[in-house]
Amino acid sequence: MKKLFFILYFLILSNVIFSQKQPYVIYKANGKEVSYEKMLKSLQKSYIILFGELHNNPIAHWLQYEVTADLHESKPLILGAEMLEADNQEALNLYLIDSLNYKGLDTLARLWPNYQTDYAPLVDFAKDKKLDFIATNVPRRYANLVYRKGFEALDSLSDEEKKWIAPLPIIFKPELPTYQNILKMMGEHGSPKLVMAQAIKDATMAHFILKNYSENHTFIHYNGAYHSDKYEGILWYLKQKRDDLNYATISTVSQVNINQLEEENLNKADFIICVDKDMTTTY
Repeated sequence: MKKLFFILYFLILSNVIFSQKQPYVIYKANGKEVSYEKMLKSLQKSYIILFGELHNNPIAHWLQYEVTADLHESKPLILGAEMLEADNQEALNLYLIDSLNYKGLDTLARLWPNYQTDYAPLVDFAKDKKLDFIATNVPRRYANLVYRKGFEALDSLSDEEKKWIAPLPIIFKPELPTYQNILKMMGEHGSPKLVMAQAIKDATMAHFILKNYSENHTFIHYNGAYHSDKYEGILWYLKQKRDDLNYATISTVSQVNINQLEEENLNKADFIICVDKDMTTTY
């Protein structure tokens, strides 16, 4: 009777567990499902992690925090993000050492509209744990300048302004598939200069990642998935300078059915977070 009760209890419990709808599934590049624990174990071997997000996806933001907190238990970390621009580093540093409050940071830095809900937890984690947090992105005025006039316009910047962008001249490979795809997506609104504007962001983020990377640390960088999908974008620029480092990439995708990774999402990254398309967004 006890054995029968145990079997019935196990079947009922299993049915409850497996009938619950999952909000996300993690896959490897080849589409094979992988547990969070196995992903974390793999990430522990990496020197630089590019965590690609969908900017309004709460699962991506939650997992960014969880991965960061869990890795911090075993490795010294450096954090950085696309969402903060390089010329705001001084204000960010003051905030990290508690010499500036949030209101002051919001006044001095160009924070994204969803900063408080989606990125403040990561910055505050760095503050609490006394970690460096690097503002890696090119100031948007320079990306806009490239979009209007091309890379040549950067030559006219002052030496002070050039501190906030990747060293000139910017190497550029427009035939990379992700860059070519930008042109396809934008249709008649696409232009070579639009791709250059994307490249100046990728190049600058890679530059500040490597500039602030320290041996025996892991640098976790948070960026829009497209900036590192297909092992291109930021990663392509990183490898031009330091091909010897062990890199890992994570991407976030959204699907109606998360039980199998769609073909178009295969090989986007080492690990792909597949989120239910019905998931509520942060904006």
